[in-house]
Amino acid sequence: MLVEAYLESIRKYPQKLAVRDPTREMTFSQLATFAQVIRREVLKATQCERVGLMLPASAACQGTILGILWAGKTIVPLNFLLQPGELTYVAADAGLDLVISIEYFKDLMSEIPVRTCYLEQMGLKRRYLWEKLRRTPEPPTPAQDDVAAIVYTSGSTGKPKGVCLTHSNFTTNCRGAIEHLQIGPDNHLLGVLPSFHVFGLTMLIFVPAVLGATATYIPRFSPQATYKALASGEITVFMGIPSMHNAIARLKNIDADKLTNVKLALSGGEPMPITVYDLVKERTGLELMQGYGLTETSPVISCSQPWAHRLGTVGKPIPGVEVQIRDEAGHALDMGQEGEICVRGPLVMKGYYNRPEETAAVIDREGWFRTGDIGKLDTDNYLTITGRAKDLIIVGGENVYPREIESVLEQHSAVSEAAVIGRPDASRGEVVIGFVTLDGDADITDNELRNFCREHLAGYKVPREISILPDFPRGPTGKILKRELN
Repeated sequence: MLVEAYLESIRKYPQKLAVRDPTREMTFSQLATFAQVIRREVLKATQCERVGLMLPASAACQGTILGILWAGKTIVPLNFLLQPGELTYVAADAGLDLVISIEYFKDLMSEIPVRTCYLEQMGLKRRYLWEKLRRTPEPPTPAQDDVAAIVYTSGSTGKPKGVCLTHSNFTTNCRGAIEHLQIGPDNHLLGVLPSFHVFGLTMLIFVPAVLGATATYIPRFSPQATYKALASGEITVFMGIPSMHNAIARLKNIDADKLTNVKLALSGGEPMPITVYDLVKERTGLELMQGYGLTETSPVISCSQPWAHRLGTVGKPIPGVEVQIRDEAGHALDMGQEGEICVRGPLVMKGYYNRPEETAAVIDREGWFRTGDIGKLDTDNYLTITGRAKDLIIVGGENVYPREIESVLEQHSAVSEAAVIGRPDASRGEVVIGFVTLDGDADITDNELRNFCREHLAGYKVPREISILPDFPRGPTGKILKRELN
């Protein structure tokens, strides 16, 4: 389904610029040939149904993803911000025997026990020319519920879990978002979000491919480089997390007159502080539309629209998505009442990879997915997020589960107990804050504990601060009262 959508765009716009980054650009026709090279390499290199991918946002990333799908395989995007131990767990859990990457990540990949094919070593130029002489292979014919990608997200028990997203999940979510936001093939999207983030995978890889629109990628986010691209006059659609928008708005010498070609500026991945919205509007003239979604929902559930924007909400659900607000007993609530946000539709994941019990805990028999977020719907069907039921911290758009960090802290011989919370932060959305009690007469400093965390966790998961307490505030049963930690 996804490959057919790609090929339809290639047939319609063969000579149109499809993808561009600082090192290369490809028309849709060239993108197809590049993907055929990747397809052939994948089929030769592995019999496994799943192929790992560690690439930054780039022209090659989109071509490689198309090639893997064209080979009839499932993509497993790998988060290059993780530590080797975390990536080793993901690779083993997914059963990977092949990862496609670039030599920039060679040191990191060398610590992960899985075979890696580097694009620089594939002889792409020679093979590209040879591939142009070959007959275009037929696309695979996956069923709607065949898995297109397994996207790993931090698990509430401390271990990442794979979210199985199908061809139907992605294609319907793309088409629903396209219809909702009224974007067409004449748009030019700017991509700064990595493909291991489902926001980036769906909205900046698959959406432009389905549309037949041009995408320019910046492999590593830089406020100055992003502003320069936006000020070029070519970009019409820009999507990022609030901390990215905030960083751009804080640049000196911004000229809002150079950004008037940007018709849609979308913020997602984490809650957007009103201070960021105000600053962006004041400095750039852009009005941020806020979207809402989860990895498990492919991801877009709802989004604000420029012509029907209601500040403080995350807009209306996109076409094909049902939203229901429920109480703790699972009963539907009336408009305006606050409860857990539950969603149903073709956007909901197939399930967690090899975790049927955890899947059953969040998707009921009628197909309703429990988001764990708290919100309400008004009479016009605008959705407002008011809190989170899940014990989750979002740092710069990345999900962080406190239990994972607590488990690492508790592995230190000096630590007796640990508790982790999120604290609001103007630039990152939230930051991680840790608290520990020590074992007996143990003596250790905040910096020593933070350095210990750095050895086991991705940088964004390392606590900004760690306070050493004589004891925790506790409830009647002895449970730590996190709400009293600050």
